[in-house]
Amino acid sequence: MAKKSLVINKPWEAYVFLAPWIIGLLGFTIIPMFMSLFFSFTNYDMLTPPRWVSLSNFLGMVKDPRIIKSLKVTFTYVFLGTPFQLAFALLLAVVLRKNHVGVRLYRAVYYLPSLFGGSVAIALLWRQIFNAEGVVNRILALFNITGKNWIATPGTAIYTLILLHIWQFGSSMVIFLGGLKQIPMDYYEAAEIDGAGKVSCFFKITLPLLTPMVFFNIVMAIINSFQAFTPAYIISNGTGSPLDNTLFYTLYLYIKAFRQFLMGYASAMAWVLLIIIAIVTKLMFVAADRWVYYDE
Repeated sequence: MAKKSLVINKPWEAYVFLAPWIIGLLGFTIIPMFMSLFFSFTNYDMLTPPRWVSLSNFLGMVKDPRIIKSLKVTFTYVFLGTPFQLAFALLLAVVLRKNHVGVRLYRAVYYLPSLFGGSVAIALLWRQIFNAEGVVNRILALFNITGKNWIATPGTAIYTLILLHIWQFGSSMVIFLGGLKQIPMDYYEAAEIDGAGKVSCFFKITLPLLTPMVFFNIVMAIINSFQAFTPAYIISNGTGSPLDNTLFYTLYLYIKAFRQFLMGYASAMAWVLLIIIAIVTKLMFVAADRWVYYDE
């Protein structure tokens, strides 16, 4: 007996199925966005009615030294951590490309950090690894090297977060693996006949044909990095210490909104972050025309 397929004959039936998604989009995305845009021009503490202050919140951000500091920390995290993360992901993808014995297990193991990297538990674990009595210092002690409290030292705190960022390379690695599978082996065989080595094949064949995947990973990694919050909040106990060296922009936004109850100011910060991400993304798309290769 043939199974009957689900056929929607009336438009309202389609809207019934779409209703949960539409309600979620309106209730949790569209309406909150317009509300935050309105609040960004007001003085609002969530306890009293909002009071219109025009551009005062945005002008106040220019004079806020912690805003400048948080932007420096965030840009350091994004533009230093992302290249190393993607380079490491691409290296492992090339190594794990061939179907050797146990390669599927290794792929799964290397992907796990991306599943748990943004969780509170992993951030707590990272804090235990790099504190004064953590695993890193215990390893250094074996070589008679005296370590330090890496997460409490101004010169090293941000780099522990960057290491955590690099460690979450699994998603990019999987995308690179998918791209590598699409490159015909005929190209490599022809190059080997011409005497090309593995390094030459990587830079002349693999990397050019993989540029669309590289571009996609760069865009997604940078956007996600700008929105990073949990690692800095957990490792610094929500303060951005030491000396604001782990004060991510999103963490400072959280402090303004939910500790100082300056919701209008925090809303302005959120829109500035959106504009920054939009500008950086646009610049990447403009630059992509010069180095991204799409095989016709």
